[in-house]
Amino acid sequence: MGMSPSRLFELTTQLSGILRDLEETGIRVEIGDDFAKYRAYRSQQPDRGPIYPMFDVASSFVDRANGFWVCGFNSNREVIHTQAVRLLDLSGISLAAHLKDHRHKYITPDTTPDPDLTFYSGPEALHTITGKVCYQGDFWLRARGLGGPRSQGATSLLSRVLLQIMVEAWNPSFVFALVPKQLAAKGAHLRYGYCHCEPGQWLGPDKQITEEDYLIWMGANDMANLLARAPQNLQRAGSVSVVQPSTTSVDAESYSETRVNG
Repeated sequence: MGMSPSRLFELTTQLSGILRDLEETGIRVEIGDDFAKYRAYRSQQPDRGPIYPMFDVASSFVDRANGFWVCGFNSNREVIHTQAVRLLDLSGISLAAHLKDHRHKYITPDTTPDPDLTFYSGPEALHTITGKVCYQGDFWLRARGLGGPRSQGATSLLSRVLLQIMVEAWNPSFVFALVPKQLAAKGAHLRYGYCHCEPGQWLGPDKQITEEDYLIWMGANDMANLLARAPQNLQRAGSVSVVQPSTTSVDAESYSETRVNG
């Protein structure tokens, strides 16, 4: 059954308000499902690693049926934000089994002596997440320090855009992402809208810890509760210019797919 007219109007109103707020910080948002175009956008970022297999049309079958992306641009048409989502059919299997079978798509290169003998473990939710599952990843937002888009709350709004469209399009049972330990310690999952965060580790061939990624996730009720709340207001930065072109290197806040192929 399609979306009712009243629900469509509500969704349009909510998203238009968020997009308007983001534009006021200097971020123009584009949403699409052409992953060849997304690959082209990602190739414009020499300060980041290559696009990750889950969202790369050269490595995976990904199109409008099982994925979409959100990109942000500044006034000079520079890419200052990326994120994407994949719909996974985990009917009859758990996320634990999925990550075991597809671990090569999630392991950051050069972090383990043998990817074939490296596995993710730790979170209890790995064994209960199943069914129609979404994977949010490749989240990156250019940082500009005090007064920049992150400090104004743009991270939460950008994640909200993707999650709201994702729920309306696919109504998944779960959504998850993988967050580096250092970001999880700073409460990254809360900024992205997630209410569950569990420590996890990649264990190498000798059971050594090769990388520490936290599993963040939500169930259907969690997503419904999140989207029932009004989006947060951005913190205005007064006269501070928030998104300016720069030739210097800037740090990036990234998670999930960013840990796949750093």
